Amino acid sequence: MKTAPLKTSIATVSIAGTLREKFAAIAAAGFDGIEIFENDFLAFDGSPREVGAMARDHGLAITLFQPFRDFEGMPEPHRTRAFDRAERKFDLMEALGTDLVLVCSSVSPIALGGIDRIAADFYALGERAAKRGLRVGYEALAWGRHVNDHRDAWEVVRRADHPNVGLILDSFHSLSRKIESDTIRAIPGDKIFFLQLADAPLIDMDLLYWSRHFRTMPGEGDLPVVDFMRAVAATGYSGPLSLEIFNDQFRGGSPQAISVDGHRSLMWLMDRVRREEPDIRIEVPPMPGPRRLEAVEFVEFATDEQGEKDLEKDLFRFGFTKTALHRSKAVTLWHQGEISILVNRETTGHARAAFEAHGTTVCDIGLRVDDARATFERAVALGALGADKPAGPGELAIPAIRGLRGGLIHFLDKSEELSRFREIDFLPLDPPAPQPRPVGLSRVDHLAQTMAAEDMPGWVLFYTTLFQTRKTPVQDVVDPAGLIRSQVIESLDGGPRITLNGAENRRTLAGRFLVEGPGCSIQHLAFQTKDMFASAEALRQNGFQPLEISRNYYDDLEARLGLDPALTDRLREEHILQDQSGEGAYLQLYGRTWGDGFFFEIVERSGGYDGYGAPNASFRIAAQNRQARTSLGKSG
Repeated sequence: MKTAPLKTSIATVSIAGTLREKFAAIAAAGFDGIEIFENDFLAFDGSPREVGAMARDHGLAITLFQPFRDFEGMPEPHRTRAFDRAERKFDLMEALGTDLVLVCSSVSPIALGGIDRIAADFYALGERAAKRGLRVGYEALAWGRHVNDHRDAWEVVRRADHPNVGLILDSFHSLSRKIESDTIRAIPGDKIFFLQLADAPLIDMDLLYWSRHFRTMPGEGDLPVVDFMRAVAATGYSGPLSLEIFNDQFRGGSPQAISVDGHRSLMWLMDRVRREEPDIRIEVPPMPGPRRLEAVEFVEFATDEQGEKDLEKDLFRFGFTKTALHRSKAVTLWHQGEISILVNRETTGHARAAFEAHGTTVCDIGLRVDDARATFERAVALGALGADKPAGPGELAIPAIRGLRGGLIHFLDKSEELSRFREIDFLPLDPPAPQPRPVGLSRVDHLAQTMAAEDMPGWVLFYTTLFQTRKTPVQDVVDPAGLIRSQVIESLDGGPRITLNGAENRRTLAGRFLVEGPGCSIQHLAFQTKDMFASAEALRQNGFQPLEISRNYYDDLEARLGLDPALTDRLREEHILQDQSGEGAYLQLYGRTWGDGFFFEIVERSGGYDGYGAPNASFRIAAQNRQARTSLGKSG
């Protein structure tokens, strides 16, 4: 079966900025074309020919001009005026250098229904477009007055039976009305003139408001966009795949970042469809499939000499032992169970830049995957920036990429060399460092990234397109100063988890971390133990001071969960929080925050508990805020 190269496009309405800024960001992200949204053109201070030239200068084709509203089914004299308006749009299209206009189904209260009447209008419009070498695409708005279903829009196009009139499909308009995607498969691919794609979270609200404010990139929401795209691919459609995203947060975000996220979403979508629909006619850049995420292999902190002393005190209290020094860098290795912590006090390079910008901070994470090189190749194919650097003498070359906001992510696997990176890149301490009392921490349960709320969809997309993961529903966590949006990315087979916390208010704990610290970074690490009370005892003997939880919490906990009073007393004494789900239980013990709000957590899971102690989050935040006020008072 003949294939056609994949062409990507995005509507200018999808990102923030002036038209010039949008063009630059869209081109830099790797798109082939753009949809010109009329309002963006009207706000621009140049002529349509200048806009067309500007697009071409950026290597972008103008794939569509849109929208042309309230055209079909109009009574006279409005019908004549609609055709006059169409001719004006055709003039504009010719000057822009595009041949396709989107006509969306009418919402006018005076529009008349009737498939034959509407089809006749489109035949007449097609005749006018043909004289000028232009094409007309008809799209069913989900809230259209008479046509709000792509099946009816297709029937209009079919009856119009004009070579210059075709169908435009929009995933949101179809999926928001729960129209079966398989109904698309019977439409001839050459009569689908254009395809617009958008996802959205499942929200029960007015369709127009939902569409105008909450669309997301494919893969960021909850709609079955993959099924929709599979159905379109089955028709033989080989035109552009274009994003039309109305989203308040995107309009206030970075046009560069949103554009990169958009291009990543299309690459992921078509790779997914190619794997599920082998007869697809659109060529997709080859890439390895989603990789299995197995473990957090290491977490690396950037710091200086004084910061290293403070951090090492904390690591010792948590039962970590300093075991090795890097062969060529000022990096020490701390180890416990399957957990490796690297402390980097280099005076040049990425770690130093991270420290100078944010103080002591996590600057790099190492993830163990099923195939490190394949993971790197997939990440780059999805738009990540490679960060491979030449290895020093006797050191490993570990595949690495830049995260969405500049942090490093290294990939390791169980291959002969990469599985031995501690032995190869590090030299054992001689003499050995002092040993803390064993605490019993076994592995990283989860790591938590804090970011601005508008960055969360991009991070969700980043992880779910790269790895074999699933996302949990978004939850609101109550901070006394406002809400924090939280969502978890979970490995499919019990591997590590990543919690994403989006701060909407800079007065919240997460928001202060963003203001004072990194723009998007690891704010806390959670380690697993099999015996929380034994760990708490060992921690105390190592000099650990827990985050102090309100005594009122435990009185409520005992009544709410029906706990034995003796157990409640033990929890209160050790400042351990508890949550339950069915037969499962979850214990949490927090260290005090340091730096700009970073903290360690210890967790114990039992009985199949699979959550994160969400009911306890507000009490933990309140305790951290009390600690911050106390520390401020002492320093004052």
